[in-house]
Amino acid sequence: MAALLEAIELTRYFDMGRKQRVHAVEQLSLSIAEKEIVGLVGESGSGKSTLGKTIVGLLDKTSGSVKFRGETLPQKYAPADFQRLATKMQMIFQDPYSSLNPRMTVGEIIAEGLRLHSDKKAPEIKETVADWLLKVGLQANHMSRYPHEFSGGQRQRIGIARAMILGPEFVVCDEPISALDVSVQAQVINLLRELKETMGLTLLFIAHDLSMVRYVSDRMAVMYLGSLVEIGKADEVYFDPRHPYTEILIGSNPEPDPELERSRPSTAIQGEIPSPVNVPEGCRFASRCPRVMEVCRHTTPELLPLKDVDRQVACHLYT
Repeated sequence: MAALLEAIELTRYFDMGRKQRVHAVEQLSLSIAEKEIVGLVGESGSGKSTLGKTIVGLLDKTSGSVKFRGETLPQKYAPADFQRLATKMQMIFQDPYSSLNPRMTVGEIIAEGLRLHSDKKAPEIKETVADWLLKVGLQANHMSRYPHEFSGGQRQRIGIARAMILGPEFVVCDEPISALDVSVQAQVINLLRELKETMGLTLLFIAHDLSMVRYVSDRMAVMYLGSLVEIGKADEVYFDPRHPYTEILIGSNPEPDPELERSRPSTAIQGEIPSPVNVPEGCRFASRCPRVMEVCRHTTPELLPLKDVDRQVACHLYT
């Protein structure tokens, strides 16, 4: 299947002064097919949100490139680029409390994209906003209210409506369920799946909850300290992880049965994630890996396909 979006050796650094820089995303390559959902998982600080924001142009690329339908997108977006690409690529943000302007009504927030990127008149825009409020499970008369009058789950639905109203082809969902309780998480996930089917969306779904990512995604990509360490079909990665980091990450996912959760041995990852300012030589997971070898400490493994399964893994165990 042809790729809708490709990140090619994408790198994003943050300069800190004194010749120090945070290696947030480094030499990362990822291809996402049309109408595919790719789930991106990893610990906090692994660079997932930075990757999503760099792909859609909210952060400039330090090096590497992003292609959308074969077109290489600019390293740094000008206002005209945002104007042109807003109807193709959108983002749903992690925090529904800070991503909505508290001084704007819900109707103004959702309608802003249409006012800027379409030639629709005010009555038609209002009708479209009302329609989208109904689609995301809210009511048309909510247009006149302000964000503080809604719960977290309702605010996230407003954020989804704001992103979807322009009919984008590709959407980055940056942990859209992390601030919500479990029952509301399920509602938001089902809403995204429904919109994916009806609109033919392609999604990069960033989350911490691996079981939720497995449920919603076609493929799962595992990120550690700015790099991908494993990628493959979601079910296969979840039930048959090959990278030691993926194994421990999935093993630490809590069991829904409290009895099982209390009785099983601890699988927490030992040690702290290394500093993204002073990235260690060799494999970035070597200092915490239970199966570390000498080669891991000085040679960086490449993300390569495995012979026996449809999987790519960056680990010396397989080379």
